[in-house]
Amino acid sequence: MEIYTGIDIVENGRIKKVYEKYRDRFLKKVFTENELNYCFSQKEVIPCLSARFACKEAVVKAYFQAFKQILHFKQIEVLGEKGKPATVLLHLEKEPSKPYKINISIAHEKKFSTAIAIIYL
Repeated sequence: MEIYTGIDIVENGRIKKVYEKYRDRFLKKVFTENELNYCFSQKEVIPCLSARFACKEAVVKAYFQAFKQILHFKQIEVLGEKGKPATVLLHLEKEPSKPYKINISIAHEKKFSTAIAIIYL
């Protein structure tokens, strides 16, 4: 079994500044409709968006190590359900020839959000 990892940390204030400057342009470039619906239903929107941003970065890093392909943010969807760990769904035109599994873990607090992605081949 091969294991590939990606990790990222984001300062929530950075995401807040980008959101305040670009609003829908930023949101539509980075997040799926499901992600936006989930985050805007939360008490703290910015940490939720930041955690998903960090997760997407982590998945991009791990996926490139495993498959030598760069993913775009909209190809990565972080699915959340209150009280349960997040999962990731990839929207790919062509699946890799090798079977794989992606595990993610995301966390956020007042100033920072972080995520790790692990791909198993």
